[in-house]
Amino acid sequence: MQTLLSNIKIKVNEKIYVKDPETSVLGKKILQESIFLIDEIGFDTFTFKKLGEKIGSNESSIYRYFENKHKLLVYLCSWYWSWIEYQMVFKMMNIDDPMERLKRAITVVTQKSEEDKSIPHINEAILNKIIIAEFTKTLHTKEIDDENREGFFLIYKSVINRIVQLIIEIDPNYQYPKSLASSIIEGALHQCFLKDHLKTITDCNEKISPTDFYLNLIHITLRK
Repeated sequence: MQTLLSNIKIKVNEKIYVKDPETSVLGKKILQESIFLIDEIGFDTFTFKKLGEKIGSNESSIYRYFENKHKLLVYLCSWYWSWIEYQMVFKMMNIDDPMERLKRAITVVTQKSEEDKSIPHINEAILNKIIIAEFTKTLHTKEIDDENREGFFLIYKSVINRIVQLIIEIDPNYQYPKSLASSIIEGALHQCFLKDHLKTITDCNEKISPTDFYLNLIHITLRK
């Protein structure tokens, strides 16, 4: 699967960036080092000035790629969800049973990511940590409706809708497929966060993963 993924170009809405960072060495360096820096200091204290110092480039050079740090975070999140969607598709290939396809899809979106060495400028394992800690900041803004209309979250919604369609295929009479699908994805991020930081209010731990919980949830919810 990794060989196949290495031949796929992750596409991100061109309205999110000023210049496609995937088209230059500097652009890829911006992506690579921004992931490490956001993970290290958090998005709230992350600035283009600090990133410029880290990559040995002027702050102005980063603005040639991204209008602001919010757009950079949206880009990284969009890249991540596109990468997740490709993995879902490959994991479900040649599987006829819709419940098994759903289980595989849920496993992909709820488990912790591992670094894909075939994409050297993106550390998916660290990016996964950023998604867990920071993804909601791309949504909970005053600009959410405008950015949604611009298609900033199409990839994220596509991942959710793939799970929606599987739920409907399993049980066409289930009343809440969209709520269940979005709750699985959002909830998995939250459970991962709780497991690492607020351990007394989650059952997830070193032995029980968010994946275990959500596989159990769909088994109970969608069993005939």
